[in-house]
Amino acid sequence: MIRAGIRDALDRIREDFPAREDLKILLSLCDPDEMGYLHATACIVRNTYCQERIALRALVEISSVCKNSCRYCGLNRYNREASRYTMRDDEVMQSVRLAAKQGFRTVVLQSGENGCSSQAIAQLISQIKQEFPVAVTLSLGERPWEDYLAWKQAGADRYLLRIESTDDELYRSLHTDRALSSRMECLEQLETLGYQVGSGIMVGLPGQSISTIARDIQFFAEKQFAMIGIGPFIPHPQTPLAKAKRGDLNLTLNTIALTRIVTKYPWMPATTALGSLQRDYRKEGLQAGANVIMPNFTPQCYKNQYVIYPNKQSKTENKKSLEQLARRVGLSIDYGRCDSLLPGWA
Repeated sequence: MIRAGIRDALDRIREDFPAREDLKILLSLCDPDEMGYLHATACIVRNTYCQERIALRALVEISSVCKNSCRYCGLNRYNREASRYTMRDDEVMQSVRLAAKQGFRTVVLQSGENGCSSQAIAQLISQIKQEFPVAVTLSLGERPWEDYLAWKQAGADRYLLRIESTDDELYRSLHTDRALSSRMECLEQLETLGYQVGSGIMVGLPGQSISTIARDIQFFAEKQFAMIGIGPFIPHPQTPLAKAKRGDLNLTLNTIALTRIVTKYPWMPATTALGSLQRDYRKEGLQAGANVIMPNFTPQCYKNQYVIYPNKQSKTENKKSLEQLARRVGLSIDYGRCDSLLPGWA
């Protein structure tokens, strides 16, 4: 039984800019029928604006070196137990080659911040674009304008830079040496340079509230990113937040669903974090409106060294298993580049 107030709130956020109070009501849903109604609505929106398909992104974690001290991340510079590596170019190319051979048309190069020099990244992008018919997505953190420009000129197509929270006080509590304004400036620079830009948040961070998440969703509705990643907070044992409570699954799924409903167009991954809980919940993420899977193509010798959070799902999945997952949720795999779906994007 779906309460009339829930239907009304959902109708309002579909038709107009979402009010925070409506978002808070819908984020708090825990009744299975009402959650199912919310998630089914998100899937209708996804299928209408993005088609009934899943995009594939091949993830390659090129370096675990990071200069930052983010309190939630296992790669933070104060974690003396973290293993540090930087892949050689030939190792990265081999990973991209393997992904391209399996039909992937997007590769995501991810690293800790300042794990690689700007010139090295530019050369790597150029080499990838010359050899393979793939889109290159970067997830390398906050960098100077000059780096973003050099990488775009080298052929990079997209950039992922998660805000984690739009609450300035919460952001400062998580990033002792960073300001939210700096991250916002980087996002604006990336858009100006013509990147397809993605962002995202973690759900369940210490100090985060339902109201905070509602404000994040309003931010996504206003900015209209090409990609939005939402996953649960998972505490890492070698971080200051080691004893914090893990993010709630239902709240994470509701956040995915509401973000889908109010933004309509973005590519939204069923994140690796969803696949790293008690069991793999990526299917539930897809059933809440997500439409991207990011299999990990990092070489096996490095996978266990890129530990942002514990028990990270990192197995390399084959096409058969991915297609089976898609069929289980009534979708098909799109092996194309799957560029931005935002209106006006050429």
